[in-house]
Amino acid sequence: MTVRVLLADDQELIRRGFRMILEEQPDITVVGEAADGDQAVRLTRELSPDVVVMDVRMPGTDGIEATRRITAGSAPARVLVLTTFDLDEYAFTALRYGASGFLLKDARPAELADAIRSVATGDAVVAPSVTRRLLDHFAGQLPDLRGGSEDAASPELDRLTEREREVLTRVAEGLSNTEIAAALVVTEATVKSHIGRILGKLGLRDRVQAVVFAYQVGLASPGRPGRA
Repeated sequence: MTVRVLLADDQELIRRGFRMILEEQPDITVVGEAADGDQAVRLTRELSPDVVVMDVRMPGTDGIEATRRITAGSAPARVLVLTTFDLDEYAFTALRYGASGFLLKDARPAELADAIRSVATGDAVVAPSVTRRLLDHFAGQLPDLRGGSEDAASPELDRLTEREREVLTRVAEGLSNTEIAAALVVTEATVKSHIGRILGKLGLRDRVQAVVFAYQVGLASPGRPGRA
């Protein structure tokens, strides 16, 4: 599968650099470039990329508003946010508006390519430990993903098997798929299958939303590991 990518950044040199990096990847193709948020939204509709690599700080319509409009629309594109600091409030706001994750601008070329592939498949798009620290930091501002239930013991959890709950708890603890597989003595492919079923049953978009959901139903709490 070839991942179609749209680059959104107001600095042309940065876009050119990313394009050069990504064009070396046999399974990634850059289908367009946007210099601001409005253009990113328009090109997403026109070009139907799989992933939009989005700088959050752009003049005019910034990457946050562009992310909100893209994820609220009918296009299936996922958004990978670029930021300078790993606890950037701009990046967190973009996550609240539907971004699938974020990546530091100084990431190595291989990390950028891997992050794009991960976003395209709905897998983790940031280091689990970074996601966990970010959610701890902004816990009071998390979007409500409990399906309207005010009860922490969301009835949606009843849709999960005992093993699926265990996997969700480990995800919320910040463990990678490899670490979860080792802890549960199963294969990494099995963990990925469990996570896919969890997302489907709970109506969640990706791993980031799964962690947010786990916080809100009490499987994890700020400042401490998740619990079974």
